[in-house]
Amino acid sequence: MSVDTDKVNRLREIVEESNNIVFFGGAGVSTESGIPDFRSVDGLYNQKYKYPPETIISHSFYRSNPEEFYRFYKDKMIFLDAKPNAAHKKLAELEEKGKLKAIITQNIDGLHQLAGSRNVIELHGSVHRNYCERCGSFYNLKYVADSDGVPRCNCGGIIKPDVVLYEEALKTSDMEAAVNYISEADTLIIGGTSLVVYPAAGLIRYFRGKHLVVINMAPTQTDSQADLLIADKIGEVLGSL
Repeated sequence: MSVDTDKVNRLREIVEESNNIVFFGGAGVSTESGIPDFRSVDGLYNQKYKYPPETIISHSFYRSNPEEFYRFYKDKMIFLDAKPNAAHKKLAELEEKGKLKAIITQNIDGLHQLAGSRNVIELHGSVHRNYCERCGSFYNLKYVADSDGVPRCNCGGIIKPDVVLYEEALKTSDMEAAVNYISEADTLIIGGTSLVVYPAAGLIRYFRGKHLVVINMAPTQTDSQADLLIADKIGEVLGSL
C-alpha cells in the first residue's frame, strides 16, 4: 500500500506554515522498529500467558510476584536491538529546524532520544532508567536485561524500572508540561496511538490551535475533529515528507 500523496502534500503544507508543532505519539510509532503494539491484532494483548499482560505489569503484581513480572518484562518489553525508524528521525529533524517544540510519548523505549530528539516527555517512563528501591542507585537497561531473575543492586535491594505500571499515577510534572505544550501549539500531530489509555489520551482536549493531524492505522476517537486524517504507517508518512 502506497502512502496517499495528496494527504502527504497537505501535511507538508501544514508543517511548513507551522512554527509550534507538538507531536503526541503511542505504540504505533515504534512498531516499524520491531516493537509490538500492545493492542494491535498481533500485539501482546492477543497472546496467551499465565496471567493477562495488564495484570503482570501492574504495581500490585510487581510487588507480589517480582519474579514473574521480570520474566515477562524482559521477554516482552525490552528490545535492546531496536533502532529509530523514519518517524523518529523526521521528528528529530523537525525539532532541529525549530518547528517541533515537544514530543509527548506514551512509549517507554527511548527511541525518540536515540534518533536525536531532545525535548521528549515520556508519560509512561523509560526502560532506560532503573533505580534500586532501597538506596536509589541508577542502573542502565543492559544491566537489567542481563541479570538473572529479579535484578538486584549491590546493596541487595530490588531494581525497579522507571516505568509507569498499571495502578501507578503518571508524574504530575510530566502531565503539566504536556498540557502546556499542547495548549500553546499551533499544530498537533497525533500518531500511532488509539487514544484509549487515560489519563494520557485526555490531554488532547487542551489543544486550541489551528491544525489537528491524526496519523494512525486504526480509527481513533479524535478522527472526527481532525483537519487531516491519514490511515497509514507513520514511518512511511513522515519519512516521505
